[in-house]
Amino acid sequence: METIRLTVSEAIAKYLKAQKIDIDGKVETLFGCGFAIFGHGNVTCFGQQLNKIQDTIPIWRGQNEQSMAVAAVAYAKANRRRRIGIASTSIGPGATNMITAAGIAHTNRLPLLMFAGDTHVSRLPDPVLQQVEHAHQPGLSVNDAFKPVTRYWDRITHPAQITQSLPAAIATLVDPANCGPVMISLPQDIQGLAYDYPKAMFDENIHHIRRPEADTRAIEEAIALLEKAEKPLILAGGGVHYAEANQLLAEFAERRGIPVVETIAGRASLLQSHPCNAGPIGVTGSNSANIMAGECDVLLAVGTRLQDFTTGSWSVFRHPDFRIISLNVAHMDAIKHRSLAVVGDARHSLARLDAGLGNWQATPLWLTKAQEEVAEWKALCARRGEIVPDQQASYAQVIASVNAIQDPGDTVLTAAGGLPAELNMNWQSKQIGKFDIEFGFSCMGYEIAGGWGAKIANPDNEVVVLVGDGSYMMMNSDIYSSVLTGHKMIVVVCDNAGFAVIDKLQNNTGNPSFNNMLADCRTQADELVRVDFLQHAQSQGAYGEHLKDISDFEAAYQRAKASPRTYVIVVDIDSTQWSSCDCWWDVGLPEVVRDDVDVERVDAMDAGRIHQRRGI
Repeated sequence: METIRLTVSEAIAKYLKAQKIDIDGKVETLFGCGFAIFGHGNVTCFGQQLNKIQDTIPIWRGQNEQSMAVAAVAYAKANRRRRIGIASTSIGPGATNMITAAGIAHTNRLPLLMFAGDTHVSRLPDPVLQQVEHAHQPGLSVNDAFKPVTRYWDRITHPAQITQSLPAAIATLVDPANCGPVMISLPQDIQGLAYDYPKAMFDENIHHIRRPEADTRAIEEAIALLEKAEKPLILAGGGVHYAEANQLLAEFAERRGIPVVETIAGRASLLQSHPCNAGPIGVTGSNSANIMAGECDVLLAVGTRLQDFTTGSWSVFRHPDFRIISLNVAHMDAIKHRSLAVVGDARHSLARLDAGLGNWQATPLWLTKAQEEVAEWKALCARRGEIVPDQQASYAQVIASVNAIQDPGDTVLTAAGGLPAELNMNWQSKQIGKFDIEFGFSCMGYEIAGGWGAKIANPDNEVVVLVGDGSYMMMNSDIYSSVLTGHKMIVVVCDNAGFAVIDKLQNNTGNPSFNNMLADCRTQADELVRVDFLQHAQSQGAYGEHLKDISDFEAAYQRAKASPRTYVIVVDIDSTQWSSCDCWWDVGLPEVVRDDVDVERVDAMDAGRIHQRRGI
């Protein structure tokens, strides 16, 4: 066997550079970007080698380890998991800052490759700077904290290990059933060690995303169940996008006359104009979708984890003989809630279901009902978005304004606070995909960093970030990253003076406002000082403006589109104006209440429990 002598860091970089992926017949690098903040755990060996592969994998400088890893996650999502981002940090706090990003990737089944420095295997210099020590577990480091939020985790303690570990890690990243974040821990005294690696290890390796075939019996059972259904419903999850099953789903639903409702991750699976699109389902969804779910007897759930915001904590599906066909590439998701599990690729499996159904169609009146319900929802969204002169803006008005002037190819993105619900409830999809609400982990701070990553993935189109003042304050430094690297975004800051959506939940569960709105938090200041978000963004190099009237939004947006660099539009939001739908969500409530007001509110919240399904 022919070998080549390389250090561990040289070998990792050389191996990463050799990884390619076939996307619709076009071969591209698997790792389309990398992010790094250097320190004593990754600068002297690994960082030097990352620099040498920048002709293939551009490495961007982040401002915060969490946000740069978040950018890598958003990059992968924008690429429908077919291209992947890398994040590298030093040891200690640099590494642990990425844990939240790993949680986002793990929860949302998104690929992320992380390399973090670690303490010396030899232990000769122990304790090193930033090392946490455990008296009875000397080999434990902060990198072990990634184990609950990674799909693959390894610590390299010998140069030969990467011949096994790197292929296994990349197999995880490109596996549609087990996709998720990978952590490779690199002790400082291992990165520079040399080893005679087989030359074949560094040959070009072209990956193809697998499309696992479902079991024939499961397909047949699913066909039989659908044929008996009186009120079938399709639930489109994020897996529809990742399997590139959008067109097939649209054709299948229309041919069979089955209404389709969308999860948050599955939004924009169909165009809003599609005759079978019955709207978003669940707690932050539409009455149209929830009404259809309430009557549905057979649900074909495609590529969804069936999260509680989708199911209304299992209160939206109310048919006494309700059954689920769960079509999912991941076995863990397919078997949930006593589903008839069809474990396989969504695109292939939908085609097989379609072929097996012959001339079967759902009762036409069922689809007619869906169309009538969705027409009411669309009219409601239009009313919510109407501009009222001389009134403070609502979220719905901002969203309607963006929706009206979005150009083809533009992506809209948000994550936490009040905006995910408002965007999900009101957005009218005019294009497939190009829509990112990170609501699996619901991570405050994802928005601006995620926008940066999405822009790297979509350099020729606008990325419109919708962010609340709370999330902005948590993580905003990638405004500067976008300016520094030339990845221009449009950032719309919706300022409602606090954590208003949690204040609403606090009030709705019988509690007084406390520590959420700026006006209700503990302070010893003489006056309430508000953040000047425009001035702050401008200090990071962005352009922008603060709107006094939402009717000026379109003109401001056009200025933002014409801007050569990141442009921030600040809009003051009325914290009392919320969109809503008829759906229940199970949150912890006290069994003992102390006054009549609390009793009334707790009873009202608890009333929805009557519809919650048990034993699933």
